[in-house]
Amino acid sequence: MEEKYYVEMKHITKSFGGVHALRDVSFRIASGRVNVLIGENGAGKSTLMKILAGAYHEDSGQILIDGKEVKIPNSQSALEQGIVMVYQELNLVPGMTVMDNLYLGVEKARGGFLDKKTARLAAQELLDMYNLGIHADDLIEDLNVGKQQMIEIIKAVSKDAKVIVMDEPTSSLSQKECEELFDMIETLTQDGVGIVYISHRMEEIFRIGDYITVMRDGEYIGDWSVKEIDQNFLVQQMVGREISQMFPKEPVPIGETVLKVENITKEGVFENVSFDLKRGEILGMAGLIGAGRTEVALSIFGRYKVDSGDIWLNGEKVCISNPRSAIVHRIAYVPEDRKGQGLDLNSRIRDNISISNMDRVGQGGIVNTGKENELVEEMIKILRIKTPSSMQLAGNLSGGNQQKVVLAKWISREIDVLILDEPTRGVDVGAKEEIHKLIIKLAKKGIGIIMISSELPEVLGMSDRILVMHEGKVTGILDAEGVTQEAVMEKATAVNV
Repeated sequence: MEEKYYVEMKHITKSFGGVHALRDVSFRIASGRVNVLIGENGAGKSTLMKILAGAYHEDSGQILIDGKEVKIPNSQSALEQGIVMVYQELNLVPGMTVMDNLYLGVEKARGGFLDKKTARLAAQELLDMYNLGIHADDLIEDLNVGKQQMIEIIKAVSKDAKVIVMDEPTSSLSQKECEELFDMIETLTQDGVGIVYISHRMEEIFRIGDYITVMRDGEYIGDWSVKEIDQNFLVQQMVGREISQMFPKEPVPIGETVLKVENITKEGVFENVSFDLKRGEILGMAGLIGAGRTEVALSIFGRYKVDSGDIWLNGEKVCISNPRSAIVHRIAYVPEDRKGQGLDLNSRIRDNISISNMDRVGQGGIVNTGKENELVEEMIKILRIKTPSSMQLAGNLSGGNQQKVVLAKWISREIDVLILDEPTRGVDVGAKEEIHKLIIKLAKKGIGIIMISSELPEVLGMSDRILVMHEGKVTGILDAEGVTQEAVMEKATAVNV
């Protein structure tokens, strides 16, 4: 059966200040299908979708809706055409109810007054349709991020959307919440809604996608049925390299034990966790959401206080009471939430890097500008941070370059242990490869590295050993050589443990 394309974007071109963001890009959205749009950060995906959503205007090209050429000057016009974009940064009012958020700006009124009864019934009917377990009178601030994401999508459905654009919708969701989202997407496509799905997660793209369109450097590369291609082909189209190059693991000399953790326990969170870490070793930490991996890492970094157990560094028992103490003991931690915890997005790259190195670039509270510039420029060069200058705001960088700035804060110091919590989450495959190469370079310097990751290919491809946790307990420490994803998942789910 021939597909019906509700949206056709033809030969779209867009420039900003003389710099081409899009060159002659074409993209089609089939009704009732999951249309995946993929490419590295900076490929032009968001720019193309913002044109469709009315946030930007194309310089040239055509947009056809249901076969007729249209102009989309603003978001209201896009909404009238049945096009809704769900952004990665959620657009909800925390102090308001679910019902009020669903109908904000389009309140159901009777005789000029808000008809709350009708609105509540309509809202609850929508929520029940997707089995979300959410009540119309629940406050948004009382819902977790996953549920809030669902509310954003329900908002789109309530506006009779024909096309819903989802930008990295699973970046902050647990596995269970991802499954709920996938069920919702399946129901939407069965109802004829076209989904544009933007994601860097290969496994979910191939699970739920119908068609994949690849962009690179602002240009259209091609589109294929998901059934026609595999991951290796897709990566080659995106970055011109094979998937095997994403995990550039090299043999690194393994030295003496640098960190030893003995039976640390935090009541109700994790129990009797023990392991050691050697110089030059990459110890992967695997487990499902809620396994306790991040909590263990934060305890080593002094963010959480353990109830019992000991931590040894370079053969000496230490008491790490807070992060400052951890830094003094040459332990560094790169958090999972780089935007919320790792960076000041409103500050310059230079300030973000130098703030963790005041002992090197300043004295008595006075910054030596020469030393600061030398340090920052060295880090930008070593990490290949793509930026016009160190004066660029961190918030203006791509996800991969933001992560490099977070890494620069720490690797510019002398450290013995580096803890990386989801180091490549939300970055494109090209940036992943660069970060992986940097991790190997740090291991070669003799730094012991703990790498927490929810992506099993990353854990298997980068680790020397893999520590697996389930519900706060270590269920196994495996040699990474020859181990399978199935073996790790067996430990992560505590099957036969």
